[in-house]
Amino acid sequence: MSIYSFLVLIHVVAAVVGLGASFAMPVVMKSPATAGQAKYSLNLNSKIETFAKVGSIILLITGLVLGILNTALFTQAWYIASIAIYIGVQFIVAGIMPKKIKSMAEIMENHKGDDIPDPYTKLNQELRPYNAIIHTAAVVLIVLMSLKPF
Repeated sequence: MSIYSFLVLIHVVAAVVGLGASFAMPVVMKSPATAGQAKYSLNLNSKIETFAKVGSIILLITGLVLGILNTALFTQAWYIASIAIYIGVQFIVAGIMPKKIKSMAEIMENHKGDDIPDPYTKLNQELRPYNAIIHTAAVVLIVLMSLKPF
C-alpha cells in the first residue's frame, strides 16, 4: 500500500468517525424530556463531539496532504469546492454552535427542578437549522469526494 493510499484510507475512516458523530449529536440533544435527561444529553453530546472534532481535523489534514502529494487535485473543482464547503461550515461548527450549547449547559447548571426551562428549549430549537446545514454539507462533501463530478 502506498503512502497516498494509506492517507486515503485514514481520510475515509476519519470521515466515518467524524461525520457519524456529527449526525448523532442532534439526536442526543433533542430527545430529553426532563432536566436530568437534558444534563445527561449535554454531557453525552460533549463526549460525542470529541469524535466529531478529531475526525474533522484529521479530514482536513489528510485532505490537504493528499492535495500536496497530488497537486493536480488543486485544479479539480470538486476538490476546491470540498475545501470551501468545509471551511464554510466551520463558522457554524466552531463558532455558533459551541456558544449556544455552552449557554444551554449554563441554563441547566443554574436550573432547579425537573422541567426543561424555556430558554433551553429555545436554544435547542435554534440549533436545528444549523444542524440541517451541517448535515447537508456533509452529504454534499461525501458526494463530491465519491463521484468527483467536476
